[in-house]
Amino acid sequence: MTDMELKAYLERARTIAVLGAHKDPLRPAHYVPKYLFEQGYRLLPVNPRFRGEELFGAKVVGSLGEILEPVDILDVFRPPEALMGHLEEVLALRPGMVWLQSGIRHPAFEAALRQAGLLVVADRCLMVEHRRLFSL
Repeated sequence: MTDMELKAYLERARTIAVLGAHKDPLRPAHYVPKYLFEQGYRLLPVNPRFRGEELFGAKVVGSLGEILEPVDILDVFRPPEALMGHLEEVLALRPGMVWLQSGIRHPAFEAALRQAGLLVVADRCLMVEHRRLFSL
């Protein structure tokens, strides 16, 4: 995906589910989604530890299976070894794009998503890329 294609996708995207969203403001799983929320995206935080609490203007759900609406981007903050455990839920959710944050790569997971027709970005920070592409 070229920078132009990625920027166009980010301009069209409205809803971002955040797998592994966190309450601790010092963790990337908090400050990256917070930045995206401040840029006008609607966030759907997912973390069973915080189910029912509110983050980024929405109630936290415990699993991707609890999301009952279209998702433009699934932003993933989970360790690589946990990804295959989420594969079925991700495929059922069918987000427009799956974004694996910096340091997160899993070739088999990525291949399964691509084989299912999903766009995948791996080992890149969505906040950093958004700032770079929109010169913020």
